[in-house]
Amino acid sequence: MIDSLYLLVAPSPDIFSSTWSFLERGGVFMIPLGLTSVAGVTALIYKSLSLSRARIIPDSLVRQIESFEELAAADRIAPVIEEFQRGRSTLARLAAVAYQQRGKPRQDIQFAVETRAREETTRMHAGIGVLDVVITIAPLLGLLGTASGLVHIFDGLSEAADYLVIARGIAEAMTTTIFGLAIAVPGIIAHGFFTRRIDVLTSRLESLLAHLATACQKSQPHS
Repeated sequence: MIDSLYLLVAPSPDIFSSTWSFLERGGVFMIPLGLTSVAGVTALIYKSLSLSRARIIPDSLVRQIESFEELAAADRIAPVIEEFQRGRSTLARLAAVAYQQRGKPRQDIQFAVETRAREETTRMHAGIGVLDVVITIAPLLGLLGTASGLVHIFDGLSEAADYLVIARGIAEAMTTTIFGLAIAVPGIIAHGFFTRRIDVLTSRLESLLAHLATACQKSQPHS
């Protein structure tokens, strides 16, 4: 039974050999394309982890900020302040700035938070530039491989045409184009997804911090 399942799940050697053959046909341009794909996958994994809700807006901290005034009235904000000071999430770090300005006018609190928010926004966008480069350069490398393949084709066109050279040129041209587009298309989708996620998270941060700024405006700093 186990052997049967292994045969169903285990990749066939033919898959590896056919994949290697496909990549080999692309010629030298498959090397930079391979490096580009690695960079794209790395950026995708990094953004998936860095933009997780726990790193930006943890649910537990959201509930505490939404009930901040009630907790302050009941003198139960010490654990919340400790969470701010740990700075384990973007919301916590920005909330710590707002709390440090407590008792000041709302405009001063918002200005301090917005100043720090620029740094946090830059951090949230880290890695997006890599995806920009990947989705731009991958199709260009594919086209460069296509142009190289066409040169081989034209070199083989003569009265005594070498059809093997022509076939190799066509294979190189098509392979690099396909591989370049296969890298770029998921990169474009990921770029759009992460950009939209950053916009959504930023909007939610603004709402929560505006609520906290109002609460901090009413409170007085403790000696």
